[in-house]
Amino acid sequence: MAIPWLLADSPLPPTSTALDDRSEAPGLLAAGGGLSIARLRDAYAHGVFPWYSPGQPVLWWSPDPRMLLRTADFRLSRSLRKTLRRFLRTPGCEVRFDHDVARVMAHCADTPRDGQDGTWIVPEMQAAYTAWARTGDVHSVETWIDGELVGGLYGVNLGRMMFGESMFSHRTDASKIALAALVAFCRVHDMPAIDCQQATGHLATLGASPVPRAAFEREVHALVSRAPAPVWAYDFRLWDALDLGSPVPASTAAPSADLSP
Repeated sequence: MAIPWLLADSPLPPTSTALDDRSEAPGLLAAGGGLSIARLRDAYAHGVFPWYSPGQPVLWWSPDPRMLLRTADFRLSRSLRKTLRRFLRTPGCEVRFDHDVARVMAHCADTPRDGQDGTWIVPEMQAAYTAWARTGDVHSVETWIDGELVGGLYGVNLGRMMFGESMFSHRTDASKIALAALVAFCRVHDMPAIDCQQATGHLATLGASPVPRAAFEREVHALVSRAPAPVWAYDFRLWDALDLGSPVPASTAAPSADLSP
């Protein structure tokens, strides 16, 4: 079955026309159309995202089911809770929001991953999302240790819906720290869901679960139509949303063991 080829001003086809599980590319909806901010914003508002490899045209996807992390279901393991408490009381350890979105994307693209050869975060994609970040729709959550960016994630926020894109970790649990900070932010600002796009075992261990596409799209439509959070900024008090006990801010804590490389 052929998929539609989009021109710059072509509308996206209905997601019900995406290739199904009988095809070699289930969820593939369309190709072409470029990566303008208007195109990207419209696609995400309909639960559609771009994903393609070097040398390919822009490919648009709408998988069924969709992997979704409801922030109320985030699983904070005992070991991660311990890691967070240690991180938060260690001088030199910081969480930053939107400090360097472009660098986070570059690290996500460059960090090797098991079972993957190359990256879908091609230079064209990085340039498009960096430009989109300037409008306030793309955000990064970053884990820093002694002035070094060691982990983080980036994603798209429309209304009260968060669409996760990718994460990286150069230290043990550094990306999980960033994800925990994002979940805390989302809970505080009444953002109940984070789109994870594709199902993986790792995401399932953190509380994500598959949702039928029709139900996912209904939720996206309702959340995107709401006013966004008034401010994207890190605040130590966000951690109260994760019930970590009473972590001591690093600025007032005694030195403690750092995260392992």
